[in-house]
Amino acid sequence: MKVRLTEQNEILTKLQESIVNLDIKSVHSACQEALAANIPPVEAIEKGLSKGMRIVGQKFESGEFFLSELMMAGEVMKEGMKILEPHIKGGGYRKLAKIVVGTVEGDLHDIGKNLFVSLAKAAGFEVVDLGVDVSTDQFKKCVAKEEPEILGMSTLLTLTLPTVEGVVRALEKAKLRNRVKVIVGGAPVTPQFGKKAKVDCAAESAVEGVNRCLDWAKELT
Repeated sequence: MKVRLTEQNEILTKLQESIVNLDIKSVHSACQEALAANIPPVEAIEKGLSKGMRIVGQKFESGEFFLSELMMAGEVMKEGMKILEPHIKGGGYRKLAKIVVGTVEGDLHDIGKNLFVSLAKAAGFEVVDLGVDVSTDQFKKCVAKEEPEILGMSTLLTLTLPTVEGVVRALEKAKLRNRVKVIVGGAPVTPQFGKKAKVDCAAESAVEGVNRCLDWAKELT
């Protein structure tokens, strides 16, 4: 059944609003409407769900939304993706780039990392999440195996900052550093530390981190 363009736009707007309104029930119904209207799942993701997440990110940066809203929006996004992704045929949803990410060794905090992962996936990245307490060797081996364009490290503890520097040195020694952009984030991370650790970006928030990754992805195309 052919659906009018105006009706398609209305459904895409519903998808966006379900994310912005943090409404899981609404995202379920809007995704089903999109499928019933024969809107390509890739278009529903990119022009509906992902656009909604970008709006949420802007609201977070402006102070209109807080961390709890940002995390909830990520959960709503996941629910929508569960419905739409099985209907994508032939790999039509092109991932922007691959990101390997983890919380460094000695740190078990994962809220910031998980938020970054949710936002990165929503933006269209393929994400390999190594979890928490990830050793230098694990990071190095995963970069060698997965060949990501980006490596992300998270830390909430000042005492684990030297570990970040150790990972960068290990990548240099293994001749892997030039293959990957390195981004680090967390409460103790500052631009000064980022320069000292020789990373490509020291992000002050998950939103800033994903935006920088988007900039890098544009350079790859």
